[in-house]
This record gives sequence, structure tokens and C-alpha cells, in this order.
Amino acid sequence: MLLIRPIESADYQALYSCAVESGHGFTSLPVDQTLLERRISRANEAFKKADVEAPGDEGYLFVMEDTESGEIAGVSGIEAAVGLTEAFWHYRLGKVVHHSEKHNIYNALETLTLCNDYTGVSELCTLFLREPYRHSLNGRTLSRFRMLFLAQFKQRFSDWVIAEMRGVSDENGDSPFWQWLEQHFFSMDFPKADYLSGVGDKVFIAELMPRFPIYTSLLSEQARAVIGKVHDNTRPALRLLESEGFRFRGFVDIFDAGPTVEAEVCNLRSVRNSRVVPVEIVNEAAKGDDQQPHIVCNTKLQAFRAAQVQCKPGIDSLALTGEQAQHLNLEHGDDARIVAL
Repeated sequence: MLLIRPIESADYQALYSCAVESGHGFTSLPVDQTLLERRISRANEAFKKADVEAPGDEGYLFVMEDTESGEIAGVSGIEAAVGLTEAFWHYRLGKVVHHSEKHNIYNALETLTLCNDYTGVSELCTLFLREPYRHSLNGRTLSRFRMLFLAQFKQRFSDWVIAEMRGVSDENGDSPFWQWLEQHFFSMDFPKADYLSGVGDKVFIAELMPRFPIYTSLLSEQARAVIGKVHDNTRPALRLLESEGFRFRGFVDIFDAGPTVEAEVCNLRSVRNSRVVPVEIVNEAAKGDDQQPHIVCNTKLQAFRAAQVQCKPGIDSLALTGEQAQHLNLEHGDDARIVAL
């Protein structure tokens, strides 16, 4: 079974491997021991907080573990509220109209304006599945289980949630959008800027970023072409989020111009369709054509567990074998939250 659980200190080496494998542009997983250890520690503290009634600076980080081999297959995270302790920057796409009635000239020009509009919202982040496990709906499970976590512990999160999508960059980590910014405003390449942001050194953004709206017509053709576009490896993740109800509203990353998508938590498909049902322990797992893959999670916080399980759609109770229940920290009569994959 591939089991999703809160990250532990012993998972550091696996998290570091995920950071290395994720490559350039994956800001939330920089190859930095101090930062990765801090993220694990911060997640441990978040899961231990028992009296949270409103979203704060909590960061929840999960790993997907192969229970047979003990290997970590991937990682996934949720930020309770972004921008509370340090500025959370985006570019907002807008328009400015230049109109001369006398000369019958009308120009609607696209602009990029630096903003902090998403301050305080929750964020789905740090989704990475290692190559050998990219099959059998594992990626879908590793992403969508977070919707169930949001539904179960809604008081810990904002009413709105966002996800930043990795923008276009090449195999060397060079971003066409950043190349234009680097040429005119910065003196560092994209990997370095992305790394500094990932380790929390964001002061240079406020110091060096252009403070006034940028006309996109002034950008290079290559930079304009990638505004709001995603990296090829990110397309499946974007399609999945769009199927959940996430939409692009004109906010892009300040480094690679990748799109940020947003949704109201209560309108997410997995939140609306998930149900809480009682657990029954059975001797043998049910088989048949009517069995379909579901995401199943318990309703506990510090002992949270989630996994993909085969069961009938629309069931009034969830039948689990003793082994499945043990992995999911569930007992007969406990509640479980489920949603069809």
C-alpha cells in the first residue's frame, strides 16, 4: 500500500532526494539542508497544535510511503495562510487604456503589477511524485487527498486556496521571463533567484523589482510568450486542479510568470463529493467489477493517514481488512472520509 502520512524527522534524506529530483523552478523544495530540516520541524509543530481555530503560519507536509519497502514515493504540502510572516508576491495581469478621441486612437495595453493580493489564503504546495511511482492514479491520490484534509480540518484553513504552477524554463533552469527581468533589473540568473526565494531570502525582491506597472509590450517576445504558461512537467497537475474547480484569474509568478490558480474550498469537487462513513473490519477485501478506486483518510490530525482503496461507489459504510485499517489508523466503528478517484 502507498500510505500518505505526516512527515517525520527520519524522512529528511528522502525529502532531500525529492528536492534534488524536482529540478529547477520548484521553489518550495530547494536543495538546502537547513531549510528542509526547518520545514520538517515546522510541519511537526503544525500537526501537534490541537487548539487551532483560525489559519495561521502553519505548514503541513506529508509523504507518500510504500509500506512494503519503506521507500518514500513522494511529498505533498499545504500552507494554512501565506504571507503572514513575510511578503507573498505576485504579478497581477491588468489593462490600461490609452485613448485619444480627437485622433481616433484607442489602445488597450496589458500590464503586470506587483502585488500581495493573496496574503492570508491557503496554498496547496510542494507536490512531487518520484518517477517510479507515476502510475496507477498515484499522482492524483497524492494531490487530491489534500482536499479531504481541507474538508476535515476546515477551521485550520482559509475559505480560499491557491496553487502556484511552475512556469516555463529549460533543462538548464533558464526562464525566458526572468531573462528579461535579469537584463533590466537584476544581476543574477534564474536558478539563483529561485533558490534565494525558496530559502526565505526575499528582501531582494522588494529592493530590486520594478515598483511600477510593466507594459508587457515592452517585454521581449520570448518573455511575453510564457506569461501564464506552465512547464511541460506541470501540465498534468494543472489539469487535475482545473478538474477540481481551480481557475486562473490573472496572477502569475514573479520569477517565471507561471500561473497561480485559485478556488473556494467549499466548491472544490473533492470537498463537495467527499463523505464521512463508518468503518467495518472484514476478513477479506471485496472483489468485483463494481469496485472502484477511492481516496480514504481517517479523521485524525497528528495520526492522519490516507491511501487509495477499492470500494463500491455510494457506500454507507467502508469495509476494510484488518491490515488496511491498521495502516490507516482506523478501527471498527471509526469514521473515515472518502471520495471516488
